[in-house]
Order: sequence, then structure tokens, then C-alpha cells
Amino acid sequence: MSESGKKLEKVSPEVAAKATRRRFSQAYKEQILNEAEQCTDPGAVGELLRREGLYWSSLHRWRRERREGTLDPKQRGRKPLPNKQETQELARLKRENARLAERLRQAELIIEVQKKVSEMIGVRLPEQPD
Repeated sequence: MSESGKKLEKVSPEVAAKATRRRFSQAYKEQILNEAEQCTDPGAVGELLRREGLYWSSLHRWRRERREGTLDPKQRGRKPLPNKQETQELARLKRENARLAERLRQAELIIEVQKKVSEMIGVRLPEQPD
């Protein structure tokens, strides 16, 4: 027990079970890129990377992103859904279209039956252009 009366807990030297992805701020990336540009001695960039615990691929990617103008943090994850009202209107119009298509199919079927019945009883229908 320590002097304050509390028991000290031992910290485990084991590696954490779940690794976490490192995230770098915009300012940090800019700082590292500026420092890397100022390195003129052979091996100075490697020393910078070792000191900061970075990989060459990260530095290379940040340089390319800065050159392309996309160094800002990217939005990750699912893209936002389109306008909810537009989605609902589209769904309503699709249902209405399916309903009207079914009514048209039924109407054409009734017309075909009427034509056959009129032929059977001998009633001549006037010709209609298509």
C-alpha cells in the first residue's frame, strides 16, 4: 500500500488485444511535410520518419495528396442518403406506375375478349387506326 492508503495497481506490459488505427491531424501532416522538405542531408528524411514513428508510404501519400489538393481529411463511411422527400416521391411514383400498368393490361385483355365475342356473334366493329 502506498502512503495515501491506496493500493497501487500493476500495469500489464502485454500488448493491447485490439489495435487502433493512428489518425493524424491536418496540421501535423503539414508540419511533417514541411520538415521533410527542409531535410537536405543524406538520411535526414529517414531520421525524421524514425523519430516520428512514420512510414515512407505515409509521407509519400501525404505529398501526393497535397500536390492533388486532397490532403484534407476524407469523409469515411456510408455516404449520406439522398433527399428523403425525393426518395419517398420516387417510391410513390413507382407504385403508381405499377398500378397503372396492371390496369392497362386488364383493359387490353377486356378489349381482346370483346373482339372475340363480337366475332362469335357476328357483330362487325368499326375499324380503328392503331
